Amino acid sequence: MDFSTEQEEFWAGEFGNEYVDRNNGDELIASNINLFTKALNSAEKIESVVEFGTNIGLNLEAMKILYPLQNQFAIEINKKAATLVGSKIGEENVFNGSIFDFQPNRPSMLSLIKGVLIHINPKMLPNVYDKLYQASNKYILICEYYNPAPVTISYRGHSDKLYKRDFAGDMLDRFENLKMVDYGFVYHRDNAFPQDDVNWFLLEKNKLPK
Repeated sequence: MDFSTEQEEFWAGEFGNEYVDRNNGDELIASNINLFTKALNSAEKIESVVEFGTNIGLNLEAMKILYPLQNQFAIEINKKAATLVGSKIGEENVFNGSIFDFQPNRPSMLSLIKGVLIHINPKMLPNVYDKLYQASNKYILICEYYNPAPVTISYRGHSDKLYKRDFAGDMLDRFENLKMVDYGFVYHRDNAFPQDDVNWFLLEKNKLPK
């Protein structure tokens, strides 16, 4: 694959392969079930979802437990991870490539992104925001690190690989028919269902006035 940013190469390569091996297990799925139960409590039944940056599909596995009949689609840049996801939801439902190259021509009820926007080159965020918006016909769920102003922090000894900002605020400013339905936070010291200090925001698309 040809990539336009160093962040894409980072996740498509060896570091992305190592991430696949590090992040798995039933405890993570249980924590995801708890998160999505809360985050989607104010939403209608989610009949279909497209996840941006799926990795091995732990978020989709949790979603499938909550919504057994849900149609699922995935976008994953790392081939090793995409192959594992394809074995779970069907190869035809997985786009193995960069989010920047994905064409959202089949909108789902929910577009989901969790722990991915923080790793996107900031100059490319508008591109991803547009695709998240286009890929949804109802809801957008953003689960990321939050900071009121954009900051860059070191990530496992690597520079320019992790960014924090108000991603949901960016999207609300960018699309006039988006509204925030709910939001919350999950702490890494949660006694039962910890997450990596995730802030989540559920957004909903409304029809624009004629």
